[in-house]
This record gives sequence, C-alpha cells and structure tokens, in this order.
Amino acid sequence: MSSPEVPEWIDNELREIRAAGLFRSRRTFHPLADGRCLLEGRELINFSSNDYLNLSHDERVIAAAAAVLPEMGVGTRASALVSGRTEWHAQLENQLARFEGTDEAILFPSGYAANLGIISAFANQEDTIFCDRLNHASLIDGCRLSGARLRVYRHDQLEKLKRELEKTSGDGKKIIITDSVFSMDGSLAPLVSLCDLAEEFNATLMLDEAHATGVWGGSGRGLAEELGVEERVTVRIGTLSKAVGTMGGFVAGPCSLIDWLWNRVRTQIYSTALPPSICAAACKALEIIQSEPDRRRLLHEQSTFLRRELQQRPSVSVPPSSGPIIPIILKDPDLTMKIAAELQESGFLVGAIRPPTVPQGTSRLRVSITCAHQRDDLKGFLKALDRSLARNVESR
Repeated sequence: MSSPEVPEWIDNELREIRAAGLFRSRRTFHPLADGRCLLEGRELINFSSNDYLNLSHDERVIAAAAAVLPEMGVGTRASALVSGRTEWHAQLENQLARFEGTDEAILFPSGYAANLGIISAFANQEDTIFCDRLNHASLIDGCRLSGARLRVYRHDQLEKLKRELEKTSGDGKKIIITDSVFSMDGSLAPLVSLCDLAEEFNATLMLDEAHATGVWGGSGRGLAEELGVEERVTVRIGTLSKAVGTMGGFVAGPCSLIDWLWNRVRTQIYSTALPPSICAAACKALEIIQSEPDRRRLLHEQSTFLRRELQQRPSVSVPPSSGPIIPIILKDPDLTMKIAAELQESGFLVGAIRPPTVPQGTSRLRVSITCAHQRDDLKGFLKALDRSLARNVESR
C-alpha cells in the first residue's frame, strides 16, 4: 500500500529546518545502570539523563514494579475517574501526600499533562497569567491554552513583574507561574520574592518542582522546602520521571484543591491512568529518597566540582546555576552539534540543545549530572571537552 502524498508546505518547512541547522533525527537509545548507556552499539557515559538519584535502575525499584505485574497486568485499561484508579494509585497518592506534608495528592500521566491541564483549568479569559520567560514548554502551552492574558517576566528582573502586577486591574485572577529549577539553565527561581509579590498583590503562585523534587530540600521535597516557603505556594506540581526515576506527574495540597482538580482538569479526567507497576515503583523510590539522603549530598558535590571546573574555561560561557543541570553556552547550533558529536566519539553523551528549545544565539550543551557519576567520569569529560574546544573554538 502506498503512502499518502505529503503537502508541499511540509517539505518546504523541513528544508528550512535543515538549512538553519535545527533538524532533529531519531535514534535508538539503551539506558544502563550507573550513569551509562548504549548508543549505536557503544557504551557511553550518559550526561543527558534526568535520573538524578540513579533510581530508575535500582534493583529495589525494579523489583517493586515486577511484583505487581503478574496480578495487575501491564496497562491500566481506563482513566482514573472511570475505573483505572487501583489500590496502587491510591497508595502512591497517599505516600506522596505524606512525603510532601500535605493533606492529599493527585496523579497525572505525565508532568506535561499536569501542567497543561492544571493551568488551563485554573485560568480563563478574565484572568492574567504572569509567566517566567524560561518556563518549561508545558507551562507555556498551558498558559496559551487557558486563553488568559499573558505577561512574560524575567526572574532576574522582578521589578517588571511588580509593575505588571500593579497595572493589572479588574475581577480576574492573577496567577504567577514558575519552574523552581529552570531546565535548560539550571538556575533557581527567587521563590521568597515571588511569594512576597503574590501575597502583596493577592495572586496565586503556581510552582513546578519537576527538576527539584528529590534534589533540593532537607527531605527532598524541592526548592520550596529548601527556602522554607511551602505553605506560601498555592499549587505545588511535581514529576515522578526525573529524580524519582519512574514516570507521571502529581500535585500535592489541601483536600479542597485536590478535589477540585479531580473534578476539573481534563488531562487527568480523560487520560488513561499510570500503570499500577509504575505506581509501585514510585512508592519504593520515594522510600529510598527519604532513607538515603547521601544520594542528594553526592549529587551536589559532583555538580559543584564540574561547574567550578567548567567556569574556569574562557572559551565557553557557563552561567551561574546550582544543582545537577550545567549549561555550556556555545551560541552557534552547528558548533554545538559538532562538539556534541566529538564528545560522543570520546565516550560521552551530552544533550545538544538548540532553538526553539532555547532562545536564538544560546545553543548549548546541557550537562546533566547524576549521583552515579564518579569523579573520574567528570575528569574524563573535561579532558574530552578541552580537546574539542581547542579544535573548534580556540583555533577560530
């Protein structure tokens, strides 16, 4: 059977994407334990993973999932609202509520679904959303889908946000939306100041802790815990697909908030629920996060070492940041792809990030550390990067 004819505009756009050096190809990737992976038959040290606490391959997490599969099967068969919420979903929600120190929690099939659904349910055309310019695409898409008036601010220039809040009048809601850790920069949101502004102008503060859950805070709850502002944040969103090592999104909060989300958020109501085996795995991972804080300590030690070493290299820009996400700004997309390819040849897989994921002129290598990486892994990466920079940047 022949394929349908592709519209001409698709081929035209593909040519434009290739000409701009922004074409993305699919490849097959095989994750391994301990910060490694297989790519095209080669074992590489994986600096592209968000598995910050090395839990996705933990034997205890895998065993928890495997124990549930024979009884519950692979799929959930329905949305949570209809018939898909099993005892494992209830157990995970209860465990998340205890972990986060809240009344209840609600699960979503992904962090993206959580952000998209919650924002579009919270806001409408009468409301105004204040969105950080570096927020994740899922937050931005939720803002657009809501139909609310959108105001973009920079977290390093909060005077603009204050002016916009002062100018906004009417009966509509004011909603400030931010990541706690910005995924492409690794920088932290100024949560204390954002809480102050939200309270001053009677605004709702919505916080996505995707890259902070398990990484920040004395108990691993995130940046809001680290800065002591959990009770000042109206909506706290998290993901299970990064430091928790599994998949799914969640919101933890008061009973009334969770009941409202259960009845109003379309991405939860109309999505098939997470597999029960994934819920069991996440329950075990949360136990490990709480009982083994040395994973967080080691993660931050390794991240601090690599960031300090990279910032001493004059040929690249490494912006101030904290935690396991370290951007190496190379500006040019072709140069970024070339250095990423050379690093791969040297045994290191690093994310090569180009527009539209990041602004024009800020193409970068996104180095992501996990607690599984050894100091020798980091030193070997630095040597390989130095060789590539000498060939491609310093010789220009």
